[in-house]
Amino acid sequence: MTTETPAPVEIRPAAGRPHTQMGWLDSWHSFSFGGHYDPANTHHGLLLVSNDDRVAPASGFGMHPHRDMEIVTWMISGEVQHHDTSGNSGLIRRGIAQRMSAGTGLLHSEENPSPDVEAHFVQMWVVPDTEGIDPGYEQRDVTEQLEAGGLVAVAGGAGSGAAIHINQRDAVLWAGWLTPGEEVLVPDAPHAHVFVAVGSADLEGAGPLAEGDAARLTGAGSPRLVAGPEGAEVLIWATA
Repeated sequence: MTTETPAPVEIRPAAGRPHTQMGWLDSWHSFSFGGHYDPANTHHGLLLVSNDDRVAPASGFGMHPHRDMEIVTWMISGEVQHHDTSGNSGLIRRGIAQRMSAGTGLLHSEENPSPDVEAHFVQMWVVPDTEGIDPGYEQRDVTEQLEAGGLVAVAGGAGSGAAIHINQRDAVLWAGWLTPGEEVLVPDAPHAHVFVAVGSADLEGAGPLAEGDAARLTGAGSPRLVAGPEGAEVLIWATA
């Protein structure tokens, strides 16, 4: 009996993602989510969810429950207002890293407060390294670091040096606002998930990535990622 070895780099085109569309929400899922289930596409490393969401003005997700999950929300444009039953609230916009630790359980809402501007964000979930912790919330503005160039560790576990803390020691989210032609190295990790949120980029050994495309790296080292002619906004999870 042989065990199939994952390819070092697998490209997932934007148009191939599961899609949820309703009146107020347009959501593209990198992995199985909600009614979209594919047993061959449930996670990459510790990353379980990466949803590319567009929420219409004056609408959003009402109060709903989560438990034992580290949830990071990254704004592309517009704003989202967060409230939860632990008493936390916050308005997040482009350049602000935000995470919620669901822990033992809580309810939260995410709503677009603008009467006329769409909210566009990527929401990502990773499993915690410890279950049953107290729920928590944190947000921090990392605009200055992003504008300096390169990749910025915006969310990570203990010892990662990331701007905000998640309760998973083996996961770090890196973000970059890359200028045209800017080159970075994908962090070396057992699993890396490279998502092009805006613009385009070229990944060494894999080729071009358009907006919404993702690359899943498995033990692939640190290939070069070069922003396209219009630049690129990239999100990279490096996990066990």
